[in-house]
Amino acid sequence: MRRFLAGMSMVCLVQAADAQGIVRYEVVGDAVPSPLTAEPGDPARGRTIVANRQAGLCLLCHSGPIPEERFQGNLAPDLAGAGARYSPGQLRLRLVDPRRVNPQSFMPSFHSEHNPSRVGGNWAGKPILTAQQVEDVVAYLATLR
Repeated sequence: MRRFLAGMSMVCLVQAADAQGIVRYEVVGDAVPSPLTAEPGDPARGRTIVANRQAGLCLLCHSGPIPEERFQGNLAPDLAGAGARYSPGQLRLRLVDPRRVNPQSFMPSFHSEHNPSRVGGNWAGKPILTAQQVEDVVAYLATLR
């Protein structure tokens, strides 16, 4: 992957998925403005991922407007209103590489081979979510206004 500085932000050129299935993306400011896939995200699939403690892992740390899930996290911000607080591009960056926004974040990078903390061995060196799953979660979170 080629990198160069554009103003104050690093820009990563978008490329096809690599051997681990990771789609490269472009970071502009505090966002990844372009979707990782040609297929639009599906909010219903995204909600399923967020609610699934084995797939999305979101509710381990976050709470959200998913009343059927009784035990939700309180270590991270509430997901309610995420779509009002952030643009889809900002949500996308927070999923693929949260440390770009907050270097102290303990949230794993969901679409990266670099997950230095708090991931199970099954995800070491590979993404937790596929590019399409990232887009589905972004679509769901964007509906939370």
